[in-house]
Amino acid sequence: MTTDIGYPHKSGKTVYTIPAAFQETLTLRPEQIAIRTVGGTREISWREYGEHVRSIAAGLAGLGVRRGDTVGIMLTNRPEFHLVDTAALHLGATPFSIYNTSSAEQIAHLFTNAENKIVITEPAFLDAVRGAGVELEHIVLVEGSAAGTLTLAEVEAAPAADFDFDAAWRSVTADDLATLIYTSGTTGPSKGVELTHRNVVAQIVGLVAGPLTVGLDDRSVSYLPAAHVADRISGHCANLFTGVQMTCVPDPREIAAALPDARPTAFFGVPRVWQKIKAGIDAKLATEPSAVKKALANWAIGVGVSAARADLSGNGRGLLLEVQHKLADALVLSKLRHALGFDELKVAASGAAAIPPETLEYLLGLGFVVTEVWGMSECSGVGSYTPLDKPKPGTVGIPMQDTEVRLAEDGELLMRGPIVTHGYRKMADKTAEAIDGDGWLHTGDVATIDGDGYITIVDRKKELIITEAGKNLSPTNIENTVKAASSLVGQVVAIGDGKAYIAALVVLDPDTAVVRAKALGTPDADVKALSTRPEIIDEIKAAVSTANAKLARVEQIKRFIVLDAGWEPGGDELTPTLKLKRTPISGKYAAEIAALYATPAPDNVVNLG
Repeated sequence: MTTDIGYPHKSGKTVYTIPAAFQETLTLRPEQIAIRTVGGTREISWREYGEHVRSIAAGLAGLGVRRGDTVGIMLTNRPEFHLVDTAALHLGATPFSIYNTSSAEQIAHLFTNAENKIVITEPAFLDAVRGAGVELEHIVLVEGSAAGTLTLAEVEAAPAADFDFDAAWRSVTADDLATLIYTSGTTGPSKGVELTHRNVVAQIVGLVAGPLTVGLDDRSVSYLPAAHVADRISGHCANLFTGVQMTCVPDPREIAAALPDARPTAFFGVPRVWQKIKAGIDAKLATEPSAVKKALANWAIGVGVSAARADLSGNGRGLLLEVQHKLADALVLSKLRHALGFDELKVAASGAAAIPPETLEYLLGLGFVVTEVWGMSECSGVGSYTPLDKPKPGTVGIPMQDTEVRLAEDGELLMRGPIVTHGYRKMADKTAEAIDGDGWLHTGDVATIDGDGYITIVDRKKELIITEAGKNLSPTNIENTVKAASSLVGQVVAIGDGKAYIAALVVLDPDTAVVRAKALGTPDADVKALSTRPEIIDEIKAAVSTANAKLARVEQIKRFIVLDAGWEPGGDELTPTLKLKRTPISGKYAAEIAALYATPAPDNVVNLG
């Protein structure tokens, strides 16, 4: 299903490719800062951005990169990623990113599938790139030097003879491949989703018409991996199309510290980021020495949440709550937003995984306008969003512009439109499984659609728990209900497929655990030591009990184990975007899972009856 969709650029022209959008954007305010680092230690104007793209493109052409070639990029979130990626796009090449946590084996799979002959990286990843054992013509380092590599400066200094930059980017068409997005591989080897310029333009058009109301006067941050579709499209490409200023945060764990400097007006957070922000507020209040200040802050946040719930209900706040909210905002909430770096935030988005409705209500209560988005790499990022003026926590909103949705007989969400990929790279069988003959993408998510057209995701089709009694349950719903009950819960995995009852593995949140350790008088205690402390077990038990009270009887957790180690993104248990790797978890923790169903239960199993 091919649709010609153009982006109505602020310059007055309609553009159909990413390079065309960039070339228009850099003419609007050439001296304005386009990309920066935290603290402003490095700032690149649109004019400088354009000059770098021109010289890097010529240098890449000098290395033999041509239209249709793939270019591997393994970089942290830094300005060079934007410069190199955009330069490759101007050649009609297909740049793609590699997760920084990837092993040599995983990199070998990507390079073999992508067939790239060049990779642009930094010294920290050089061993992993070389360890992949895939023959490359060139390895380019954006900093430092090493034997057998080129520096980015050397590439720029050796342009192809008679290279015509303008002819190169003008020859790029809407149907050329813009990038490959490799899936996070929760169920097997990652697949390379092929996204064309047409897909990307349709995505940006939909975002700007919907939740992403940004322009040249706005600011955002790039902190998620560039290999993730959210940063690639809603971050990098949104910058090229709309002119929103981008602050690069190289370590995603430092995002909270970077926000007061970046002061974004638009911010996308995966649920764990929002939950960490909430946990940070909770921790600050827990250690507040002044009882008066603590009570005032808790009162103000409570008023904010009450106001948010009243707004969502459609019944109105009432005079008393309205007065209380104005006072709460003046005394506490506005100051809290400023301290977080969100005092000028116009739109906040949550996506990539389900977020507890309670967390969304909390964010609304702080004064954020939040859109919950749903999507996947196969639909260029965002497939649906909740309108900013009509949020509905628990749903993922309405379809993107020019996008059709319907439900299959088994409840699976199907999607069709110009944002949908034409398939996976060199995987015709997987493409046929995902996209049917009528162009419908089978998302793999079971969903419902209400009378207003709002979509609610039940869970991944392959991840639904079918109990011994034949009940179909959503593990995500159970897990989110527990996480919403306590900031001490970092991760929770609901178990129960083919079993008589639901059990769970619980992982402590390391940051909150540090606060608890101080409160317990053991500031040096690590997660391993804390996982067996009776006070910690009791707090987790209370959280699970609170969650159980909100769940149907068949969903309630009967037993759980607190694991003695944290889980890192890109590790055995979590993808780089913090999704659970359920199959690897089942294998690695087989003994613990068996203990949850043993009779009698071992000492490390907490039994709720």
